Amino acid sequence: MPDWLEPMAATLTQDRFAGDDWLFEKKYDGIRLLAYKRAGTIKLYSRNRLPQHLPAIEKAIAAIAADELILDGEVAWDGESGYHVFDILWLNGQSTTQLPLEERRALLKKLNFTAPMRRVDLLHDDEPWERARREGWEGVIAKRRGSPYEHRRSKLWLKMKVEASQELVVGGFTDPQGARVGLGALLVGYYQPGRGDVVDFVFAGKIGTGFDTRLLLDLRKRLDAIEIDKTPFTIAKGLPRLRAHWVKPQIVVQVNFMEWTAHNKLRHPRLIVVRFDKKAREVVREQ
Repeated sequence: MPDWLEPMAATLTQDRFAGDDWLFEKKYDGIRLLAYKRAGTIKLYSRNRLPQHLPAIEKAIAAIAADELILDGEVAWDGESGYHVFDILWLNGQSTTQLPLEERRALLKKLNFTAPMRRVDLLHDDEPWERARREGWEGVIAKRRGSPYEHRRSKLWLKMKVEASQELVVGGFTDPQGARVGLGALLVGYYQPGRGDVVDFVFAGKIGTGFDTRLLLDLRKRLDAIEIDKTPFTIAKGLPRLRAHWVKPQIVVQVNFMEWTAHNKLRHPRLIVVRFDKKAREVVREQ
């Protein structure tokens, strides 16, 4: 049994389609989670192979009647309310990645899952992306029938998003105004290749919504501890100059937004969660 298998990633598409050649699943809004079970030892990893500690999920995996197992799925942001499993990569001494998608789903169905583990069901709507819009999902995943599990970003899995989502790195923040506490807005960006060996940190806009009071105060404490004198952004068009503070680009956040503007800034962004499973230097613009 391998210590690590690179997870398959879906390719973003703007197309909307249905048909007998494809199976459709709900796109969950959470953290990708790979579960490894070998000789009673349970190890959980993010998609970047960062260890995750989720006791309720570990207990449920330990109870599955299999000596060796690798599962792929999505875990809810709170880490405990649901591990939504959609694929199996290994079972009792055998790789399952080359089996057709339908056969892998059949193997999953035979496993004895207990809460908080859940199998991801298929969608049978004529227009599943419209159901995603109505019910407020992040989107849907289209998977080609008969396809193997590939250890790369693949067009055999296509991601149809309802609302754009993006990981971003905090490079600064503004002071709160009025009755607000903690901070006014986060100043965020992403990395992209520059000239030669240079990697630019590009300013993508401000995030001022999606916070509660506890998060505002907690973030301000974290940001104060990594404050620096100069902006870390190397491409910084539109960066605010008044009441701005700069920090080491270490904190990663997940943001939902409507679209990118013509000036490559986020339109109507809102904070979803602070990410602890992603390294800052891995954050790039996804679309």
